[in-house]
Amino acid sequence: MIDAYEDPGTPDVRGGWRYLWWLVRCQPGRSVAGALLGSSWMVLLAATPYLMAKAIDEGLEPGDWAALAGWSFALFAVGSFNAWLSIMRHRTMTRVRMDANFRTVKVVVGQAVRLGAALSRRTGAGEVVTIGVGDVQTIAGALTVVGPGVGACVAYLTVAALLVSVSPVLAAVVLLGIPAIVVLVGPFLSRLQGTETEYRNRQGVLTARIADLAGGLRVLNGLGGKSLVADAFHRDSQRLRAQGYRVGAVTSWVQALGVGLPTLFLAVVTWLAARLAAEGDITVGELVAVYGYVAVLVGPVAFWVECGYQLSRGVVAARRVVRFLRLEPMEDRGTRDAPAEPSVLHDPESGVSLLPGRVTALACARPADTATVLDRLARYTPSRATWAGVPLDEIRLPQIREHILLADHEADLFAGNLREVIRGAGNGTPSHNALAAALHAAVADDIVQGLPDGLDSPIDAQARNLSGGQRQRIRLVRALLADPEVLLAVEPTSALDAHTEALVAKRLREAREGRTTAVTTTSPLVLDHADTVLYLVDGKLAATGTHQQLLTEEPGYRALVARDVEVAK
Repeated sequence: MIDAYEDPGTPDVRGGWRYLWWLVRCQPGRSVAGALLGSSWMVLLAATPYLMAKAIDEGLEPGDWAALAGWSFALFAVGSFNAWLSIMRHRTMTRVRMDANFRTVKVVVGQAVRLGAALSRRTGAGEVVTIGVGDVQTIAGALTVVGPGVGACVAYLTVAALLVSVSPVLAAVVLLGIPAIVVLVGPFLSRLQGTETEYRNRQGVLTARIADLAGGLRVLNGLGGKSLVADAFHRDSQRLRAQGYRVGAVTSWVQALGVGLPTLFLAVVTWLAARLAAEGDITVGELVAVYGYVAVLVGPVAFWVECGYQLSRGVVAARRVVRFLRLEPMEDRGTRDAPAEPSVLHDPESGVSLLPGRVTALACARPADTATVLDRLARYTPSRATWAGVPLDEIRLPQIREHILLADHEADLFAGNLREVIRGAGNGTPSHNALAAALHAAVADDIVQGLPDGLDSPIDAQARNLSGGQRQRIRLVRALLADPEVLLAVEPTSALDAHTEALVAKRLREAREGRTTAVTTTSPLVLDHADTVLYLVDGKLAATGTHQQLLTEEPGYRALVARDVEVAK
């Protein structure tokens, strides 16, 4: 199987079927071994009725006990060897499936790392979770066709050849009957692909909603919106359940036909063979052999149907993986260097300009609008923004990342001790003074003091063992410790109480003295400490000034940030 540190290779993302074939080609030796073992195992199953017929016709019927003993021993030897083949086939196919599983996990994780910060902007969290939880296993199961699937074809042809030697009529019935069974099941497999695709899509949406609920449940409770969201989630769950029933209905027909039709076919062929035996066209031993051959065929046909079922689901899952693997990080066509000195960042789409060395606050009734502006200014989305008059698209992306930091208030926090979480990736080892200054500026000293081992205290993934306000301050500490030339902070104090928020606003201004800082907020406590406030309406700049100026001159701004409290006074 693929090693944990081995390169998984370059997946074929031209389609679901091609991706599955790529997984097979990545392990050619094991795939061929699975096909050979599966074929040998099924062919030897068909040898059992042949040996039994010989024992009856050459030993039991004429009373030749030596011949009977010889054929019985051969039957025992073949059965024992076939049992060993079955074990080896199962082991080999398990390795085939596990290799496909691990390889898919590695390419998906590698793609997530490659997309980086663009991941959350290109696809939902529910899509990634659904791929990791369900689709990977489904794809691995589809590779069952490599072993038993190939073996079923070989066994079918072998049994047909054996039946020709017994009765051409019976051979013709088998050769025509088995494909007819597969044709009857085919439409259900096509329908299964459609229902399974819709089910997977709805499952991804619902999984994303679960993640949103888990992250915002405390806020929903505080706003009284828990019941509203719970009702919406209940409706979506019911729709998913109904779609699951539709998938189950189609699956039940596929599995019922996969077992029922071969059994019915066995009865028809046995009746024909019995008529031929009664008429003297075949011997009793050949009658037993025909029954055994057709009974053996029930297994291959069931495997065909099962492989068709697994492939139908596997292709659906592979298409989802391929769709994810086709996502591309933001293209970097930049060839120019970043400005050598602090310069103006300008977003022509909104009219927002960030002056160097100043703290600028963006206020808007829809927080998503201001967050989108910062996304463009940090070049996380297609942008016509400029820096010192130079389009951001023309500046090398690594230099933009080096100088401009977008600090999202929901940025991921990985598990580790608090020191590692704060340090993050790429910050090196900060000095004691730098760390203390960042903790002080973010008013996070009390977090360190309240933990049993201080900075060495373990922190869960996403810092779930901390409160929402503590997580937000830890993210701000991490951003301040990076000390970027331009800091773009999205709602950095939204989860803090008023006293802590006021301290953070004051200390943030002091810590960022002389450097460019932009924050999105509607909190008067933060806005009052900004050098410039930009008031946006529908994502466009509507007014500029200080917090106090806008309170006096702009009614819409006053209604947004002060709820007309200042007017009442």
